[in-house]
Amino acid sequence: MATIDYFERKLDDKKRLTIPTELRAELASGVVVTRGFKKYLHLYSKKVWDEEVEPALKGDILNEATGDLNVQFRMGKIESPLDAKQGRVLLEQHLLDYAGIKKDLIAVRAGRYWRLTARP
Repeated sequence: MATIDYFERKLDDKKRLTIPTELRAELASGVVVTRGFKKYLHLYSKKVWDEEVEPALKGDILNEATGDLNVQFRMGKIESPLDAKQGRVLLEQHLLDYAGIKKDLIAVRAGRYWRLTARP
């Protein structure tokens, strides 16, 4: 089976993103959506979040860079199970506003997570 590294989608009327069938097993642990470093969103599997991101955010309590990363990735963070029936995840409006996503979006794999951006 081929690896999917890119897909485009339209959000439904309830602001839900339908994940391609080929990616649903990868996201079966659930998803975490956060603000990105710029005007895009990060979408992680819950497994990747727990195993890689959380440990990276637990640096020195007095280190300002660690604090900045925590604020960046926790502000507006949502965790959600993947809708098993339709393979959808709800994207909250404040996150869509941050990334400038109205209805159409592009998802691109960036290593072990996905970047979600507005489709031009």
